[in-house]
Amino acid sequence: MNRSDAMSLTASLLTAATVLVDDIHSGVVARGFTDLRPTHGFVFSRLSPTGATVTEIAEHLGVTRQAASQIVDELVAKGYVERRPHPVDARARLVVLTTRGVRCTRAAEEAAVEALETWEDILGEPRLLAMRDQLVRLAPGGPLRPTR
Repeated sequence: MNRSDAMSLTASLLTAATVLVDDIHSGVVARGFTDLRPTHGFVFSRLSPTGATVTEIAEHLGVTRQAASQIVDELVAKGYVERRPHPVDARARLVVLTTRGVRCTRAAEEAAVEALETWEDILGEPRLLAMRDQLVRLAPGGPLRPTR
């Protein structure tokens, strides 16, 4: 692949990811969760379904423990997550979704399906699923991090 094609592909993939994040966030806001930022969705993805420690959230987001702790504090204040005693490590606290957090996660899932309907209209379901399969081969299992 020549440099121009490589740069074009890079820009297209990054733009597609940004558009998808923005569309999902807009769908979450439209469903009544107006006090969140896209970064919060990436935290929720790490917490579902069993929770995580602040250290695990920091690793997931690629940020410092202090930055992750600030995000968790914000989400606790808004009622989306709570801290609980860790079931195995008495020194750690487990951050878990509240009922409100679970409802927001479901809203994000609905928004993701809705956002991908446009992609399916353009590419067709077989090509969209083939693209998913190829992307999974390129980036199996993440990390899933905000781009801004």
